[in-house]
Amino acid sequence: MIDLTTNEKQLANVVQRAKEKNIIIPTFAQQKNPDLIPGKIKDELKNIGLEDLHPRNLFRISWKNEPQKHGGLYGSVNYVEIPPEISGVKARIFVILGHWFPIRAHKVGATFGCLVPQLVTGQFDPTTHEAAWPSTGNFCRGGAYNSALLGCKSIAILPEEMSAERFEWLQKVAGEIIATPGCESNVKEIFDKCWELKRERKNVVIFNQFEEPGNHLWHYAVTGNAMVEVLKNNMREGDRCRAVISSSGSAGTTACGDLIKEVFPQAKIAVAEALQCPTLLYNGFGGHKIEGIGDKHIPWIHNTRNTDLVVAVDDNHCMNLSRLFNEEKGHEYLKTQGVSDEVIAQLPLFGISAICNLLSTIKVAKYYEMDEKDVLITVATDGMDLYQTRIEQLREEFGDYREIDAAKDYHASLMATTLDNMLELTYYEKKRIHSLKYYTWVEQQQRDVKELDAQWQDPQYWKKIHAMEEKIDEKIMEFNERVQG
Repeated sequence: MIDLTTNEKQLANVVQRAKEKNIIIPTFAQQKNPDLIPGKIKDELKNIGLEDLHPRNLFRISWKNEPQKHGGLYGSVNYVEIPPEISGVKARIFVILGHWFPIRAHKVGATFGCLVPQLVTGQFDPTTHEAAWPSTGNFCRGGAYNSALLGCKSIAILPEEMSAERFEWLQKVAGEIIATPGCESNVKEIFDKCWELKRERKNVVIFNQFEEPGNHLWHYAVTGNAMVEVLKNNMREGDRCRAVISSSGSAGTTACGDLIKEVFPQAKIAVAEALQCPTLLYNGFGGHKIEGIGDKHIPWIHNTRNTDLVVAVDDNHCMNLSRLFNEEKGHEYLKTQGVSDEVIAQLPLFGISAICNLLSTIKVAKYYEMDEKDVLITVATDGMDLYQTRIEQLREEFGDYREIDAAKDYHASLMATTLDNMLELTYYEKKRIHSLKYYTWVEQQQRDVKELDAQWQDPQYWKKIHAMEEKIDEKIMEFNERVQG
């Protein structure tokens, strides 16, 4: 669970640091519903850029930011509906967009959920502690960003083969950057570096997204509610919410499915992964090009018992579609297939993992033979602006993107999406995936096997985490009163 025990001595240091830096922390309730944010703070935001390192941007950790780079306030959830001309299916597909968060990725919310409970209870003291953010991509960016806004020192840990854009961004924000061997599939190397830091530096606090319940809780509460709002605002009479889909990664985003199922009990939770590293599907391993999906293990915070379907996607299709969705010839070809200018303008907001999520959603719709009354929802965690070097590498390798390339990618990687490499989970298949946690978390990371069993056996385990949202909000409000008082 999330420990909310107060360390009063350290909390006094946190409060003083917040006073010095004029920090006010938003509640989960305000992130879900910006109407609750005081007018004074909104007035300040009118003069602040979306990505500025300003503490008021904590209030822009929301799915409802106005889609503009400077001075925006709030509207409805940012999303796009995928037309049949792209999906090739009759079912309606909605994608919420992470591009309009302060770091252009939704992981800034997950890191908020991890760091803030420790700050407002004084368990993390920014005057003495350093926050380490082990990641396969955007989580360490979100951690570095929130650390900067909250007056904390940060250490970003990520694989050396991640995109150049990530490292360039971190150079400006993170206190320290550590590049570990390998690609996004090399998660154990990240964990090993964390143990090394623990041995060498007594003041380092590790915020491991793969095991932090705050990651799960933030997505359950905030991402889940954003999805519910999009669904309720768009579903017509007789429509059915059939599924929510997200890539495995840290399993944080997957937590939104727990809320979706509470609101729409007939909905299924599908988890996507790269075919080149089919961990959930085949207990497999490997490396792949879908950046941001850490694999070769099952995250501690993955509610495997609530997962219904595993979908593996070939990363080559994701890379092909990254060109179709971003190159001029790709856009021209999509127009010939009836895709509107409005939708085409949104496609660059789909990063590589977002394309994986989209392909997985299409596979789910085809698997269950869904029709016009069926509605699915997924997430674009970030946009392609964070992967432009990947586009350049594809140009160098394969040459300029031509109309014939666009036609091939549209029909072979999109319209020809098939039902291969999918598994509808039985009770024992869910338990098989859950049991894989043992090797990473009990044998390697020293987690308690009794808690591992409780995750599977105790129906209240995950509900207890969800119930902590209100308690954390109370702690945040108490903290703000001390800072402002």
